Amino acid sequence: MGLLAPGLRFPVARSRGRRYPEPEHPYRNPFQRDRDRIVHARAFRRLEDKTQVFPPDLSDHFRNRLTHTIEVAQIARTVAGVLGLDEDLTEALALAHDIGHPPFAHAGEEELDRQMRRFGERFDHNLHALRIVESFEQRYARFPGLNLTFEVREGIVKHSRELEPGRQPDLDEYLPGLRPPLEAQLIDAADEIAYNTADLDDAYSAGFFSFQEAAEEIAGFRQAAEEVARLFPEAPERIRFHEILRRLIDRLVTGLIQGTVRAVGESGVADVEDVRRHPHRLVTLSADAAGLARQLKDFLWRRVYDSAPVREERRRSTAAIAALFQYYLEDPSRLPEPYAVLAAHGAPHRVICDYIAGMTDGFLRRTCRRLGL
Repeated sequence: MGLLAPGLRFPVARSRGRRYPEPEHPYRNPFQRDRDRIVHARAFRRLEDKTQVFPPDLSDHFRNRLTHTIEVAQIARTVAGVLGLDEDLTEALALAHDIGHPPFAHAGEEELDRQMRRFGERFDHNLHALRIVESFEQRYARFPGLNLTFEVREGIVKHSRELEPGRQPDLDEYLPGLRPPLEAQLIDAADEIAYNTADLDDAYSAGFFSFQEAAEEIAGFRQAAEEVARLFPEAPERIRFHEILRRLIDRLVTGLIQGTVRAVGESGVADVEDVRRHPHRLVTLSADAAGLARQLKDFLWRRVYDSAPVREERRRSTAAIAALFQYYLEDPSRLPEPYAVLAAHGAPHRVICDYIAGMTDGFLRRTCRRLGL
């Protein structure tokens, strides 16, 4: 039993199923099979060489998209268990939430979006993730893509945003105007907790700020630092930092649980359909945790995301993507097969975008060097 009413847990037996019907598995339910298919996908493995924030040439210890994804899944599954939601659906959604990211983190996404705007189109990593699981991954003889359940595909589409009726007809099957189940709503909050705390950890290791600067500028950090100093006065600074980080994560996760329980209780929802029809999402941080999250985000923007080294790395990476995009656009036959064939029979810019989006950071850099770009 969890903290929420049992009717709010998405019942796996009521899944809308897969696009291509399959026989049931003897000992794995549909959401467990989705989780396993995502883990075995090439797009999931490629996350190992896709930047989270800091490039790997600074240190071997920084997060990448894959380790970040694991941390999100850890937080999301823990919260789902406490609340009494479906942990398998939650885990599958967490593991899939970043597989549509291109190389070089959000800078890469913004650059591909700029390139596609030239043709009246857009690039969105959530929609790219849907195309990956619907068609790009080719592992099965019976169907294209991974043939995931509707609920996982819906969660991918609605990660971090709502679908408005009539805005995108190609996504009308994913219930525009309705909220996703609570399991899907959890992912965005778990994602934010994971990257706020992990980026603080990595940036401290990289020397973007000192222990003292964090204590002076983040009230929540300072409060935790005072407690840690009382408990472990002889501990080295690095160990004290980790003790503080643990407390920050715990405070945020606890706030997510408490905030969601309160919001759900005040909403009066009793089952999954009530959640869908509710005017806004119900997974939320408590006021205390939301304040801490804002403190962390503001500090990271000042000290890290908008710093000169990160801006310079962003400039180099977006320039590389722009140069490679233009190289293939000038002559789409330069693309490797089967992309060159697809470009010859379709919109070359779309094919080029899909090809580059699937690259790892390392492969894109090697390709640019090989082509002299």
